[in-house]
Amino acid sequence: MSTASSTVPSAATDRVELSIGGMTCASCAARIEKKLNRLDGVEATVNFATEKARVDFGPGVTVADLIATVERTGYTAELPAPPAARTPSPESAAPAEAPDPLRERLTISALLTVPVILLSMVPALQFTSWQWLAFALTGPVVLYGGWPFHRAAGTNLRHGAATMDTLVSLGTLAAFGWSVWALFWGDAGRPGMKHMFSLAVSRADAGSSLYLETAAAVTVLILLGRWLEARSKRRAGAALHALLDLGAKDVAVLRDGREVRIPVAELTVGTRFVVRPGEKIATDGVVVEGASAVDASMLTGESVPVEVSVGAPVTGATVNAGGRLVVEARRVGADTQLARMAQLVEQAQNGKAAAQRLADRISAVFVPVVILIALATLVGWLLAGGSPTEAFTAAVAVLIIACPCALGLATPTALMVGTGRGAQLGILIKGPEVLETTRRVDTIVLDKTGTVTTGKMALTAVHTADGVSEEQALRLAGALEDASEHPIARAIAAAATDRLGALPGVEGFENIPGLGVQGVVDGHAVLAGRERLLADWSQPLGAELAAAKAEAEAAGRTAIAVGWDGAARAVLVVADTVKPTSAQAVRELRELGLRPVLLTGDHRAAAEAVAAEVGIPAADVIAEVLPEDKVAQVRRLQGEGRSVAMVGDGVNDAAALAQADLGLAMGTGTDAAIEAGDLTLVRGDLRVAADAIRLSRRTLATIKGNLFWAFAYNVAALPLAATGLLNPVVAGATMAFSSVFVVSNSLRLRRFGG
Repeated sequence: MSTASSTVPSAATDRVELSIGGMTCASCAARIEKKLNRLDGVEATVNFATEKARVDFGPGVTVADLIATVERTGYTAELPAPPAARTPSPESAAPAEAPDPLRERLTISALLTVPVILLSMVPALQFTSWQWLAFALTGPVVLYGGWPFHRAAGTNLRHGAATMDTLVSLGTLAAFGWSVWALFWGDAGRPGMKHMFSLAVSRADAGSSLYLETAAAVTVLILLGRWLEARSKRRAGAALHALLDLGAKDVAVLRDGREVRIPVAELTVGTRFVVRPGEKIATDGVVVEGASAVDASMLTGESVPVEVSVGAPVTGATVNAGGRLVVEARRVGADTQLARMAQLVEQAQNGKAAAQRLADRISAVFVPVVILIALATLVGWLLAGGSPTEAFTAAVAVLIIACPCALGLATPTALMVGTGRGAQLGILIKGPEVLETTRRVDTIVLDKTGTVTTGKMALTAVHTADGVSEEQALRLAGALEDASEHPIARAIAAAATDRLGALPGVEGFENIPGLGVQGVVDGHAVLAGRERLLADWSQPLGAELAAAKAEAEAAGRTAIAVGWDGAARAVLVVADTVKPTSAQAVRELRELGLRPVLLTGDHRAAAEAVAAEVGIPAADVIAEVLPEDKVAQVRRLQGEGRSVAMVGDGVNDAAALAQADLGLAMGTGTDAAIEAGDLTLVRGDLRVAADAIRLSRRTLATIKGNLFWAFAYNVAALPLAATGLLNPVVAGATMAFSSVFVVSNSLRLRRFGG
């Protein structure tokens, strides 16, 4: 961990991001934030979900001061690796899965706990001296399995704080410690001792009472909750890896007229490299040789491939869909558009407010009160003339009845059932922290390409001159376009094949860069492409065809002029088509109280045409936006006081998905979008977005109900425990009953959508 003066930023720098270690709950983040903000000129926000602190500071404060403050609070802090260091390489593109010590701790503890519970609760299984076997099995569970709670409780104690870790540690250690006393100094260790499990309220003989099953079960159940939470948190940074991994891994550079393949990381500004059809462009640059169509939809949202020729700029990670290109690198490494987008995603994730766990918010008051009640119970019994045994028994009962066993299950069980049902419906919920936002969302921003539309070009209309049939126009144009690899050509050829079957061959095929194609089909000299191509061959469009072309382009569609035998004879219209379920999806979103907004990098005419088809007014269409502008538009809506959900599928949507209060990623989209979203819609059907919000709201309501009843059981029983009417065995049973209720309540989610 570096605290040297070299970490001090320059005078012009007043913001730094620190990686924070050792946080176990949202209250830890709040405590670090409070300590940092006490420094003069410092304004800090700490995100528990991403384990990052973003700190703005003025003169007189150094990064070393900030790190030292965090360390004095009981946690670790360090500067994250610079962006350049995170550029992927072939070796790092697919890192091996890291070991999971928490899962290992949970597995071992669970295997040891099962026989303890059976021996303690089923008298028929209690053989002679069974209690010593239960003791031997419980020790490792409480000490090894519960070590994260004990360690965190110790840290909190040193800094005068208390969290759920404190209560878990106190409760399990008290139950285990009392059992040790009863075994070694009481009557519980005698051979033939039977442990009767009863719900009867009585002042049982403390010296013969064991609470081993309580100590072990609480430890395992809370470990289960922590592991489920940690598993969802580990995915927080995956969007950055998905973005960086999108780029090419190696590239063919030109050296002395020969092509030499090198890793992309070795590219330098000014190097010329070759991009063949179907390959990704390695980095941002300028075309110096060749012409082609470049599919940039993943980065720009533009559904139509962009024609490029000598002098045209190209962006790394876009796909060459046509001919061979030679590109000169202009930006490499952390300066590329792809790397800047990765930085946008990181900033949006770190700027998102950490979701305060409901249990942790309540525990800020509940935990200290319970500890005080337990101490007051102990002292009260002694002052009232009770024996030390009775006093300690009542105090232990208070700790055990208040120990948050059901609280540990409240969120993960509802989440497991809710996410399991969601997976059956094509919905993936990443974690409990995303659920609270679904209730507040009032605006939903929909990406156009690939979300509302199919994201693929398709033939939508055929206009022909007098005396020409649609079949004839499709046959000749489809056969000619079938020889091209251009996405628009593929759409025309596919439509012709679907309608007419096998197409004739082409002779003398020629691709005219930026204009279209020509060739001979069935003895006819056929042209297909821009109007200018036909005009060069003295084949102007007639009035009707020109009007059809103008109408199509006004609606944001692409019009292809077709001519043969010396005359223009047809106009074919190609467009990114709206998914058949999108209009219904928009209606369902409105029924949930949401205002749909269409957001796209495509032309306004195309965007408004799509919006009209699905029922979104033109006033709620935001078009012709760059990737960084999408983030700004989401921020603008949030600045108007709106709680914004975002649905998208492309890399260009990843930063906006992270910035939105709720990100919904289409599972048919890119990995970067999926990893940046809070919810993933596996089927790619926009109607699932409405189902996802409904399911999330239902799951959140279930979690809240679980938390309420988990506390209600414990709080209602606290007076009984304090007055000695509830021995620790019954306290453990009551706690177990609250857990059964929580699980049963969660299982009702299985009927969602059924």
